[in-house]
Amino acid sequence: MKRDYYEVLGISKDAGSDELKKAYRKLAMELHPDRNPGNKEAEEKFKEAAEAYSVLSDAEKRKLYDQYGHAGLGGAGGGGQQFQFDPNQFADFEDILGSFFGGGLFGDLFGGGRRRASGEERGSDLQYNLKLSFKDAIFGKEAVELAIPRLEGCETCHGSGCEAGTRPETCPQCRGAGQVAMRQGFFQMLTPCPRCEGRGRIIPKPCRECKGEGRVHKKSKVSFKVPAGVDRGTRLRLQNQGESGRSGGRAGDLYIVFDVEQDPRYERDGSDLHRRLEIQWPLLVTGGTLEAETPYGTEKVKLAAGTPGDHVVKLVNAGVPRLQGSGRGDLFLHLRVAVPKSLTAEQRELVEKLRRSFDGESEDGQDEGFLAKVFGSEKGAKKKGKS
Repeated sequence: MKRDYYEVLGISKDAGSDELKKAYRKLAMELHPDRNPGNKEAEEKFKEAAEAYSVLSDAEKRKLYDQYGHAGLGGAGGGGQQFQFDPNQFADFEDILGSFFGGGLFGDLFGGGRRRASGEERGSDLQYNLKLSFKDAIFGKEAVELAIPRLEGCETCHGSGCEAGTRPETCPQCRGAGQVAMRQGFFQMLTPCPRCEGRGRIIPKPCRECKGEGRVHKKSKVSFKVPAGVDRGTRLRLQNQGESGRSGGRAGDLYIVFDVEQDPRYERDGSDLHRRLEIQWPLLVTGGTLEAETPYGTEKVKLAAGTPGDHVVKLVNAGVPRLQGSGRGDLFLHLRVAVPKSLTAEQRELVEKLRRSFDGESEDGQDEGFLAKVFGSEKGAKKKGKS
């Protein structure tokens, strides 16, 4: 199972292009095959990082991935087809090292950068697993409403976390920087301030309702549309519908992950459907019209005389709507001969008569083919008997 691309690169879902590039270069420096000769694990991780970057650095692919996950990429890259790895993706290794030692990463880690002192924190993402009927997965659903438990801004303090009439104060330990310096050998490293937890501010008099958190637990109604053609594991992203951020930070996202119920009549393979259909053998022998049920109604199918018992009929555009692209998949009817378990006396007599005609037997059970060889035709045999 593919790992989440953001997890692979170690970045948040709202990371900008500069942060994305920096994370990718950091991994490329650590995992590049030139620095790990013969290390298959490092090589695979390098390919994984390259695949993640190829999708997230492309605005259109990233949008599809954020909304539907790997399934949403289809043929557009990494998730829907085999990723094509270019071993020369970072052939200019000297340039990568130069960007790091020139003050990029090292400057951020050892004193060059400052954490935002506003104290704002983006809210957490949430996930909700939603079970859908087979029909709703195919046709979609216009309005789904869910009650989602989540952290929302406190109405008493309006998200500030402070008691009425008070306000946050600058942290005296880090002086609002949100970070404190620590020395390790020749290096100076910045770490989150332990007193304010990296926010740069402290709350002297916390709100009694939210205890200074600025957020409270609530159940909130969320409405959305289920697109036609979703499958098990398809992920729908609802922006800013996750938990509220702290100190005015923006809300996280809500991810709806679909679990589709199976239908006893159909087996799904991507956008195609398969169905096993039992057919009475006389129809296969003589040919005729078969009425086949599809998700979109009954369709008439013409069968030629002598159709094999294991024949597969393809009904174009009778499958599942494609999430990405236009049209629908196909429906494949896998024909099987239906053998009746019981027959009426009349049916048995007709079947026996038909069987004897194929076996070459006469009405009295004798082998007409053998007798014909000895005496000629039946009429000829009777003449020989008289003589």
